[in-house]
Amino acid sequence: MANEESAVLAAVGPRLRALRRRRGTTLAQLSAETGISVSTLSRLESGGRRPTLELLLPLARAHQVPLDDLVGAPPVDDPRVRARPIVRHGVTYLPLTRRPGGVRAFKQVFPPHTPAEVTPQTHEGHEWLYVLSGRIRLLLGEHDLLLTEGEVAEFDTRVPHAVANPDPRPAEVLSLFGPQGERLHVRARPAGG
Repeated sequence: MANEESAVLAAVGPRLRALRRRRGTTLAQLSAETGISVSTLSRLESGGRRPTLELLLPLARAHQVPLDDLVGAPPVDDPRVRARPIVRHGVTYLPLTRRPGGVRAFKQVFPPHTPAEVTPQTHEGHEWLYVLSGRIRLLLGEHDLLLTEGEVAEFDTRVPHAVANPDPRPAEVLSLFGPQGERLHVRARPAGG
């Protein structure tokens, strides 16, 4: 680990020199721009001075590069979510988040008349759903609601509930599931509060 850190730190100086030269900037100009003395900049570039966060932050700003570029951080993994679809009771769930725990997002595709049997269930959590296309039947406690494209519902999943597509055409829903008590959207403050 110590050898790895030493190698990373040793590579910072040449990166700083290359960035400065690419910009066509002198040590004196960079000193004026960052407030770091010419001698300190020279020692950083030659490896005679250990780079610190206090020195690297103004240099990253001056060179207009992320701090990661100065220290040679590995590239960030591909941010695209490529999770496999899950099919339950005929409904396809496409995970839209990778992070375990916390709020999870799914696109749900309900084929026509799915599920065939609607039995309200309960579990810990909170759900928010938005109908992207088609119509969705939401049984929630004593309520039997028909949600259409563009409508939203939010509820505590400890209340008996079921979601189904009553129509002869597919329906698509965007759903957010969260732990009990966690609010799934930002609420505006009352006026004057």
